Amino acid sequence: MFTSVLMIEKPLTPEDVEFVTTLHGDEGVSFVVLMQPRGDQADVLLRAIDDVALGELRKAGQEGDEPAGRAAKAPAELALDHALAGLRAAGCEARGQVVEDHPLDKLKTVVEESDADEVIVLTEPHYVEEFFHRDWASRARHKVGVPVLKLFAHSE
Repeated sequence: MFTSVLMIEKPLTPEDVEFVTTLHGDEGVSFVVLMQPRGDQADVLLRAIDDVALGELRKAGQEGDEPAGRAAKAPAELALDHALAGLRAAGCEARGQVVEDHPLDKLKTVVEESDADEVIVLTEPHYVEEFFHRDWASRARHKVGVPVLKLFAHSE
């Protein structure tokens, strides 16, 4: 069985589930899902710039409206439950947790403990972070010791 650690920041769409569950053909896949809430205010400016770059001015003006800190945990737990249910419905084993502190340290620990074969970072485009190699996938590649695949999440 192939083990993938899947790092997400929002609920998986049905297209996302199909995308990640079919990456390895007919081979059985087990997922360990790490839900990283987007409520971290440290990257609000970068997300706003990304929104402007994508022509989503209305969304850029709403940055900072997302729950932060403890308020972000409940929506993140719901998103995680939704992701796990979707992966299980697709016939995969799935377990996971919400990551609150030091996500890259937690990712490294989960990769080691689960003897993962790969990490999949499924995220919306973050052009500014990617340009400066500050996105999750770029940072994880130097830390986890397994291949890291970056995929863009589907939009509703």
